[in-house]
Amino acid sequence: MFHLDAVGPIWAGSYFPERRMASERRYKAAVLQAGPVIKDGIFDFDLTFDVVRRKVAQAAEQGAKLVVGAEALIGGYARALGFVPGTPESKDVYRRYVEGAIEVPSPQTERLAGLAKELGVYMVLGVIEKDKEACTLYCSALFFDNEGQLVGKRRKLVPTDTERLVWGRGDGSTLPVIKSPFGSIGAAICWENYMPLLRTALYGKGVEVYCAPTLDDRDTWLPTCQHIAVEGRCWVLTAVQYFTEPGASAPLFKGGSAIISPFGKVVAGPLWGEEGVLVADIDLDEVVRGKMDLDVVGHYNRPDIFTLTVNERPNKSVVIDSSVQ
Repeated sequence: MFHLDAVGPIWAGSYFPERRMASERRYKAAVLQAGPVIKDGIFDFDLTFDVVRRKVAQAAEQGAKLVVGAEALIGGYARALGFVPGTPESKDVYRRYVEGAIEVPSPQTERLAGLAKELGVYMVLGVIEKDKEACTLYCSALFFDNEGQLVGKRRKLVPTDTERLVWGRGDGSTLPVIKSPFGSIGAAICWENYMPLLRTALYGKGVEVYCAPTLDDRDTWLPTCQHIAVEGRCWVLTAVQYFTEPGASAPLFKGGSAIISPFGKVVAGPLWGEEGVLVADIDLDEVVRGKMDLDVVGHYNRPDIFTLTVNERPNKSVVIDSSVQ
């Protein structure tokens, strides 16, 4: 068990002891291009879980050991429910949005963990997480290992534009880079990838497989991910939603998922205009080869000029201290 009130990073190794498992330097990884399911005006977990199951099974059948799903794949995007800021209806839309979100941990995360174990894959999935006590939502990415354990969580640090009306801000306590048999895995969600210091923090933790779940389906997204791959000398797995609103003829999010090598080469995708699964061969030795001439937190840095300090303490607005009289 882990404790949300603990001092220090809540996803640190003291809560998830590192498992001694054989490392795989070469394996297959997949990105899932799909979206959530709406039923009766709410993002329905059970129906969305069925979508995730099908897509992860397709990836596993093709030999994938690691699969990445899009931002808000579970829990969805408020705009898809008709959220219009400032209208009388917006508060009820938010209520329905909260109803479709999941707590972490919860029976829903246990089902997802069970799916990872059943299919023998690591999973990184975008979810809308609700803090039950505060009734605040977070855009998060959850990490599940192939033994059926929830091993990490990332909360998006800065919601973008109207997202700020429905999502809270994460803090430094959920910035893990997970040591796994398939390399050191980290994640940055959507426009967090435009935060240079966040990227630097992940590079400093030795990220080898950089997951970029997003809703950004613009043409500029792929070159962004190529830049990150080259800059960080890491594999970038970007999973983008493909989602069409009920009754709509055109998709709200049209995809663009891809897998990119540490030298910026697109080895799978981009996939546009349909649901799907992309699978590619990952060679972690390419990360090492790339670091020979570019290591932005190593020999290609000037720590006598530039340094970065990362605050990983949880930032709570209410701290209950029963010792105070």
